[in-house]
Amino acid sequence: MTSETLSTSERPVFPFTAIVGQEEMKLALALNVIDPKIGGVIIMGDRGTGKSTTIRAITDILPMMDVVENDPFNSHPTDYDLMSEDIRKSVEAGESVQTTKKKVSMIDLPLGATEDRVCGTIDIEKALTEGVKAFEPGLLAKANRGILYVDEVNLLDDHLVDILLDSAASGWNTVEREGISIRHPARFVLVGSGNPEEGELRPQLLDRFGMHSEIRTVRDPELRVQIVEQRSAFDKDPASCLAEHQDTQQEFRNRIVKAQSLLGETNLSYELRVKISQVCGELDVDGLRGDIVTNRAARAYAAYMGETEVTVEHVAAIVKMCLRHRLRKDPLESIDSGDKVQTVFEEIFSDLLS
Repeated sequence: MTSETLSTSERPVFPFTAIVGQEEMKLALALNVIDPKIGGVIIMGDRGTGKSTTIRAITDILPMMDVVENDPFNSHPTDYDLMSEDIRKSVEAGESVQTTKKKVSMIDLPLGATEDRVCGTIDIEKALTEGVKAFEPGLLAKANRGILYVDEVNLLDDHLVDILLDSAASGWNTVEREGISIRHPARFVLVGSGNPEEGELRPQLLDRFGMHSEIRTVRDPELRVQIVEQRSAFDKDPASCLAEHQDTQQEFRNRIVKAQSLLGETNLSYELRVKISQVCGELDVDGLRGDIVTNRAARAYAAYMGETEVTVEHVAAIVKMCLRHRLRKDPLESIDSGDKVQTVFEEIFSDLLS
């Protein structure tokens, strides 16, 4: 790839595999891509730690997806759960649909977005006069089968955060106006990021995010120099930087595809499921969302490691990210760094840890 090619095509994105020093954030994003039903990830950390860069980078590295041509919802050609209503009717009627390859999209949700901009709108006048359901898709429709990114999610209106989390959990968006209802698939990975100094999300909303990644500014001087040099090299000559990391990018892409295909075969034993629930109970986690997410994330991590049987080590790698943001009961408390989760985990899993 030459610089000339880059200038005439889309803007180059910093390579995901070149990002160093933020391994927890990278792992949380990868697991959510493998299994979007984990429920997204909220990334909280200092300014200038590469949150937005990393999220854009993982979107760019993901494999192309098959979509129905000219469909605003990125409908899957065969999976009914990822099809719009019109496409599903066409497929059920035996009609052939034209398909094409498309890059996984990353949709940025601006802080000032309205509910109509997010969910979409129904043209009531057209519906009443012509009897046609005229729907103008919103950001949730564009984000179907992609990544929906909300920067400064802690500053977003709570009502909008609720809508996003509901859609992310159910995989569907329903718009109702004046007795007219439109429903379309909205299966996306929800990624929120923010700076804790600007305020935290309410505990009730935090709990709705599947995973929590806490990132800090890198303190090691040698690693800081490496990060600065990599960024400078990319800014100076993006084509050379992308060519240098082409092999590792392809390896990571293959690893994600393999993990997605392995996910359905991964097995989490009854013993481990009981111990995960023991950890959640001991930590006084409200509800069952913590148990469900930890089970899903452990299976996704096993698939990511190329294995079909979940082990204690797999659970240990993800348990802090799945539970630490669920411990906060008082809005004035800060989120636990994960030490409490780690301590309880080691106590309950002591007989299985080598």
